Amino acid sequence: MDERKVLFALGLAQKAGKLASGDFAIHDALKSGQAKLLVMATDTAPNTKKELQYLAESGQVPVVEALDKETLGASIGKAQRTAVAVLDPGFVKMLKKAMLVDK
Repeated sequence: MDERKVLFALGLAQKAGKLASGDFAIHDALKSGQAKLLVMATDTAPNTKKELQYLAESGQVPVVEALDKETLGASIGKAQRTAVAVLDPGFVKMLKKAMLVDK
């Protein structure tokens, strides 16, 4: 994983308005079908991880784990974040390439 490219892609997606972050926004994006990818922090609490994975699986949204909560939040100019939902297929492609994920 090229962390610099992941951070760049997340920051760019945030500036473009193509990310959902925060509890309610992520739940809404997953339930409404807007989310194309869920990026979860590696240090997410087990219960939260289980809940988010369930919501993502229900909507057939791929889930990847990357960065810690502090770094994930900083990458989008916010406080620490447990997860962010990517709403645009172009940014999903960019992130997957940076993470070398073939999902």
